[in-house]
Amino acid sequence: MSESLDEFVAAEPLPTERADMPPDYTVSQDDSKEPSKEVSYNRLARVLHWLMAVLIVAMLFLGAAMIGTIGNYGVLLSIHRTVGLAILLLAAIRVANRLLRRGPLPGAGLRRGERVAAVASELTLYVLFIVQPLLGWALVSASGMPVRVANGILLPALVPENAHLYAGLHLAHTWLAYLLLALFTAHMCAVLWHAVALRDGLLRRML
Repeated sequence: MSESLDEFVAAEPLPTERADMPPDYTVSQDDSKEPSKEVSYNRLARVLHWLMAVLIVAMLFLGAAMIGTIGNYGVLLSIHRTVGLAILLLAAIRVANRLLRRGPLPGAGLRRGERVAAVASELTLYVLFIVQPLLGWALVSASGMPVRVANGILLPALVPENAHLYAGLHLAHTWLAYLLLALFTAHMCAVLWHAVALRDGLLRRML
């Protein structure tokens, strides 16, 4: 009985051996698994993310300066329009890149509620990156003023001149600006929480 058992063990390869490989070759546990998912965003996504972050912070400061100043309002408004148009163009590229090249899944350490909140806030930010500049473009058009950006480039009007439409667009643009500020602040707080308190490496996906 022991002889037949020894013959069976000798004939059967070990689970870590393969018939088409030398006897001294073993398959590690990692080799037997499927390829791991991406753990970071692609380079273009990372560049667009940080570039847009800088522009959005600049836009928030511009908005605050436009409220508190009178003499330089025209200059600030021109810069505001230019930065807004840049955000719109970069957001369009960013959305296209995200659709063509999916990013990593939400962190494995996140609870279900945290994952839902992360995805919902990300989608809302993408919408605001597109809608907010378009609203600003439309409200300037509704005011009857020419839509000019840097170097005097004239943009076509999106809507006809209309005082009531201008008032509605201005109100929507203002409230969405507050929403963008709130979401941006919440995003920064979440990043700091993961980077400083949890130290789970979530920030490295965008570095």
